[in-house]
Amino acid sequence: MRQGCCVLPADESGRILDRLAMLEKFITPAVIRQVLAWAGRINVRACKLSHEVMMWVVLAMGIFTDMPIRQVFRLSRRLRPGEKTPVRSALCMARRRLGVEPVRELFRQVVRPLATPQTPGAFFDGMPLFAIDGTVLDVPDTPANDVAFGRPSGGDRGDGAFPQLRKLSLVEVGTHVEVAFAVGTYRTSEQALLPQLWSSVPPGALLLWDRNFFSYDRWNEAISRGIHLLVRLQAGMILKPLQRLSDGSYLAKIYPTPYARQKDRDGIVVRVIRYTLDDPLRAGHGEEHTLLTDLLDHRCYPAMVLIPEYHERWENELTYDEQKAHQDPRRITKPAHLRSETPAGVLQELYAVSLAHFVIRSFMVSAAATAGLDPDRLSFTGCFQILKCRLPECMVTGETSLEAWLDAVLAEMVQECLPPRRNRVNPRVIKRKLSKWAKKRPEHCRPPPLTKPFPACVVMAN
Repeated sequence: MRQGCCVLPADESGRILDRLAMLEKFITPAVIRQVLAWAGRINVRACKLSHEVMMWVVLAMGIFTDMPIRQVFRLSRRLRPGEKTPVRSALCMARRRLGVEPVRELFRQVVRPLATPQTPGAFFDGMPLFAIDGTVLDVPDTPANDVAFGRPSGGDRGDGAFPQLRKLSLVEVGTHVEVAFAVGTYRTSEQALLPQLWSSVPPGALLLWDRNFFSYDRWNEAISRGIHLLVRLQAGMILKPLQRLSDGSYLAKIYPTPYARQKDRDGIVVRVIRYTLDDPLRAGHGEEHTLLTDLLDHRCYPAMVLIPEYHERWENELTYDEQKAHQDPRRITKPAHLRSETPAGVLQELYAVSLAHFVIRSFMVSAAATAGLDPDRLSFTGCFQILKCRLPECMVTGETSLEAWLDAVLAEMVQECLPPRRNRVNPRVIKRKLSKWAKKRPEHCRPPPLTKPFPACVVMAN
């Protein structure tokens, strides 16, 4: 019997959740069955909610994030006359039986970089661009989540409203695909999560990260794996010039300890780029910024080319924005970022959301390629809404109809082309005062327009 002993009637192609047929373009049933077998999720008795059916339901939950699980099932299957939708408790129990391991393994097998050398904005001098950054997410306020993840403390003002988990992601800059991520408790630092991502960074890539990640050991680990680095440093690090270069940068050495620096032992030659911004409207104006890279040839990689390239790291932040603010936003029925009330459910939901984000981004990359566009030019929100509207309409009667449906959806997504990004700045302020950032005030809401582009405000520091 098809679909892991599922007793529900299937369509002509053997699908139980026939409204999700188009997802098979990027996640095949064969891979799902392989993952379930690997995880030991094999149904020995016939039932409605088999493990394979629930795997598709969990994936659909990452797309239809504003729907309760029973409505997600309805959006995933065309009910036959007289057929009843499974009750919520049965769906929740089946989801719990499925567990985290199959969904995590499916993520590892399915999610991959999508950019090719022809993808605009995805490569720098033949090196694929990747970025690492972290975020925190609120999870439902339950005793189990509180014990598993912990929550921030406001000191005398009490603990935070919700338990929180910390997530560190490796993102392909050109496509916004979250290639890999690591999860820890609120107290787990981003630096402690970084080793879990090394194996997912392809050799030869140019990796961007923020100033909190730098250390001699992490630098040495990256270059030993054949990974190129362009990173920002915190102020105060000792970098004595060895050779001044014509573009204003210079060569220096980094050391594992101050004693090693004193004895000049185990030093690694790096290139240092220091600059300031002369535009008072820019965030970071008045500060000296320091970048470090292993790209030592200043003729092939001038400082004025590398400085704007580093700021592509913000595409990682946009990936988080897509997931947290557009794909699965807060709402009245879901005050936290996630909705699962158990730690296992939270992890399963994280992988489901990231898998769904990969599917959305795969559609967008395919749509952009048909028109020769940079995937960043397509509106994530617009393409996501198109997918949610069109996915349940997919009537599959054969491979020809499947391709025709896909062509129509891609053509519709191409129409969601955004204008070129404006020369703008967003003040680094927030409305929640319990933060290290300055409080958002009326003068931050409508800053005056910028008068010149970013590269024009860069001034090399001596």
